[in-house]
Amino acid sequence: MHDLKHTFGRRLRSAGVSLETRKVLLGHKNGGITSHYSAPEIGELIDAANKVCGTDSRKTPALVILKRKIA
Repeated sequence: MHDLKHTFGRRLRSAGVSLETRKVLLGHKNGGITSHYSAPEIGELIDAANKVCGTDSRKTPALVILKRKIA
């Protein structure tokens, strides 16, 4: 049941549902708990971090993401 709540919360966030609406749907009184159940996806975090890495940002990238190669 607990995993389903996390999945539902993350899918709501991914669909662009507001925090207030997610809070009601997940049955929370506290928005902090709702945020716990609807953590951002890694792609969303990367996109947010890349917003500060403009092309004219001192001519060098501010963020480098290393991806581990799986054999």
